Amino acid sequence: MNAFSDRISPLQPGAIREILKFTSEPGVISFAAGNPAPEAFPVETVSEITADILRREPITALQYAVSEGYAPLRDWLKADLGKKGIFNAGDDDIIITAGAQQVMEIMTKLICNEGETIICEAPSFIGSLNAFRSYNARLVGVPMDDGGINLDKLEIALMDNPKTAFVYLIPNFQNPTGRTMPPERRRAVLRLAEKYNVLILEDNPYGDLRFSGVDFPTIKELDKERRVVYAGSFSKTLAPGLRVGFMCGAQNIVQKAVACIQVSTVHTSIFPQMITHKFVAEYDFSAHLERLQQIYKSKCKLMLDCLKFSMPVSVEFTEPEGGLFIWGTLPGGDARYFCKKAVENKVAVVPGNAFLVDEKEDCPSFRLNFSTPTDEQIERGVEILAKVAKTFCR
Repeated sequence: MNAFSDRISPLQPGAIREILKFTSEPGVISFAAGNPAPEAFPVETVSEITADILRREPITALQYAVSEGYAPLRDWLKADLGKKGIFNAGDDDIIITAGAQQVMEIMTKLICNEGETIICEAPSFIGSLNAFRSYNARLVGVPMDDGGINLDKLEIALMDNPKTAFVYLIPNFQNPTGRTMPPERRRAVLRLAEKYNVLILEDNPYGDLRFSGVDFPTIKELDKERRVVYAGSFSKTLAPGLRVGFMCGAQNIVQKAVACIQVSTVHTSIFPQMITHKFVAEYDFSAHLERLQQIYKSKCKLMLDCLKFSMPVSVEFTEPEGGLFIWGTLPGGDARYFCKKAVENKVAVVPGNAFLVDEKEDCPSFRLNFSTPTDEQIERGVEILAKVAKTFCR
């Protein structure tokens, strides 16, 4: 007889993973994933780096390592983030994690007592929501507009939830909406965090994938009170299979995070950290990022052009300046049935309710990914989606 813990019993497989099962069927076009473009992977360079490491430093690559992470990679990150104003050498520290996803799990374990509140954007990234749920956090979603989280409703949520552990935000090219929070709203969010004495967990996996517009300062850059913990990742800029992310924040928080790493994974796998460091430190990482930006700029433009040409005018779409996602909204109703009919017609998209605190709530929106499909799949897939949408939008 299997008796699961109270924390784990309510957890279910993510809606996106369930949808992705359909994508293995012949002929299915997937707009449901969040994977980097296959052509974005620097396969030859990583192959060269891997062979060089195993030739020159095989024992270091295959042996146990320190829980904080590979020292040369941490030093590179401190220098790089320091130039951007994200890392403060006097107050901050960095730990290497198994992707940014592990930062979400660690932060919840560190900061959130069972039953305490985590406030997040509505909609928000399902992987983070599930990490929060796994510790029996009370999730409160705050609606968004084109500029990100609604400030008035955020303040109401903070007033109504005095036991808030932290506010979780994705300010750049948000997953799932593709929206970017403008600088003044970032400052306003930080002021609210200061007023109500809560931490902010800033998740920025897509920040280096801006392909139009101008960069905005991260919330971490604006923070003078060390209340922002910053999560970064090489999953979207190098390779998600390496599972290399990082957590940057106040030294006392990061030191506790080291203890969490020690009791879960001992340390993040050292070999991928060495590959990552050699790639960013010895190769032209800036040129690599520029290449990725051009790939995603082209794919995003193609999908938006197809959507504008084919879809009913009543269906609205965000126009992201970076990242991997477009958020579509039907003129009314629940997008679940629309997504079901799309899958029946061999196109996989994700219904918006999957990204809400309460997945049973109706949502008229759906998420589209433009990074993974080929250009031909984008054109054909949008054509099919448009035919499905026209049965909903008279």
